Amino acid sequence: MKAIKQLFTGLALIGTLSAASAWADQPGADWKVNKDQAEAALKGAGYTQITKIEADDGHWEGEGIKADGKQYEFKVDPRDGRIVKDELDD
Repeated sequence: MKAIKQLFTGLALIGTLSAASAWADQPGADWKVNKDQAEAALKGAGYTQITKIEADDGHWEGEGIKADGKQYEFKVDPRDGRIVKDELDD
């Protein structure tokens, strides 16, 4: 009986984790700028390395390193490719 309870607990946990990943932000249907284009805009703005980029809260957002060697946080508008946030990461 204990083995069955552990099995159902494990299955419930797997189901919960799967549901959580299904709720992750995804690029919207009206996004005209894909991830590669957002990265190109960032490199044009002085980023030498993009360490993280993902769709979140209606933007491409993440972190990267500029030529000064410091880590920055950014947001890129997915409709026009404009960088709307570019701040030193504390």
